[in-house]
Amino acid sequence: MIANGALMRRAALALHGASLASIGLCVVLWLRAKTVDQDERGNAERRALFVGLWPPMFWLFGDAAERAGDRR
Repeated sequence: MIANGALMRRAALALHGASLASIGLCVVLWLRAKTVDQDERGNAERRALFVGLWPPMFWLFGDAAERAGDRR
């Protein structure tokens, strides 16, 4: 059985990984936005910016999970 502290540290690692992955996804979406025609470019850029807001959220959730795992 996995202890709660170890489980929280594992969740923290996954959330930090999700943060880094969402940075990559934002860059991919931004580069893809440059390839679509002018009518759809605004929506594609907004999607890339929206995904670009995720990394800080995932990183903070990961930090909170890590601190919770350390307390246990």
